[in-house]
Amino acid sequence: MELEQLIPAVFLIAVLFFVLPSFLRSNSRLSQFFKNLFIWSIIVGFVVVTFLLIFK
Repeated sequence: MELEQLIPAVFLIAVLFFVLPSFLRSNSRLSQFFKNLFIWSIIVGFVVVTFLLIFK
């Protein structure tokens, strides 16, 4: 893995490390957790598809 790929991966892991505890605390009920996870998966999917269409 080259340095251009390693640094963004480290930053993404750091963001996940800082955001995940708060995300889990705010979604204490299982149904609320799955609802929020579904919403975030739609947002991430939309962003990925948009970037693929723009930069293709």
